[in-house]
Amino acid sequence: MSKAMVFDIKRFAVHDGDGIRTTVFLKGCPLKCLWCHNPEGISPKPQLAYYSHKCIGCGECINVCPQKAHKIENGMHIFARELCTNCGKCERVCLGNALKLYGKKYTVQEILPILLEDREFYDNSGGGVTISGGECLLHADFCKELLMELKKENIHTAVDTCGFVPKEAFDKVMPYTDIFLYDIKAIDENIHIKCTGQSNKIILENLKYIDDSGKNIEVRIPYVPGYNSDEKDKIINIIKQFNNITKVRVLAYHNYAGSKYDALSMENTLPSTIPSDEAVEQFQKEIDQTLM
Repeated sequence: MSKAMVFDIKRFAVHDGDGIRTTVFLKGCPLKCLWCHNPEGISPKPQLAYYSHKCIGCGECINVCPQKAHKIENGMHIFARELCTNCGKCERVCLGNALKLYGKKYTVQEILPILLEDREFYDNSGGGVTISGGECLLHADFCKELLMELKKENIHTAVDTCGFVPKEAFDKVMPYTDIFLYDIKAIDENIHIKCTGQSNKIILENLKYIDDSGKNIEVRIPYVPGYNSDEKDKIINIIKQFNNITKVRVLAYHNYAGSKYDALSMENTLPSTIPSDEAVEQFQKEIDQTLM
């Protein structure tokens, strides 16, 4: 039975496909986008986040940590991350919710009942379940098994992917996926490497592969001034070449995730410039005209 590392289950999601949805976020991503707003999804391993501003100094974590990774000195909570084994015991007793373990393993049979709880909302809104990440297709066998079970229950399914995975991963999930939510960050390969650390060659090849299969695709474009904002015309020209792109969403970059980087002791790579509403709306308007 397949297992996958889940870092979040978001209920009543309205931005991860049509209708009201539940989104399952799986850990691990082959890209490292400079603007990533889910840094807790990059590593495939569990990670303990410490949100210092939430700590009330109760000391409960000290009492349960087998590695002595927590201590209070001069009224200050000190977390020795190098000692932490991510067992999650401290998270369960933290009275201020200052500690959060990102990454818990689930089987399909464990997670399926959670996803079916909101079936009525899916049915009434045209929603369903979205599998996201990180990059969910790094767990292709788990995704296939979960999607199969969801289709047995007549639940609409979406797979949110960056596309940087082998074609075999798509082959496994394609029969059970109603729509792919597909990220396009840049067309110019050098810009893509600069922004994500990887070439986009496989990503564009896989986009064509899905399009040729006849599956519906919703393209999602993060709009980040100074990084991929000059790629607008190239992205539009690429989109024109495909037949099964049903929707394109321009996603305005934001830097709200800064506290996550701090809590995880990760380097904060978030760009400082936020796009204007007018620039995003104009890009979206040009995209919509292309699809007419």
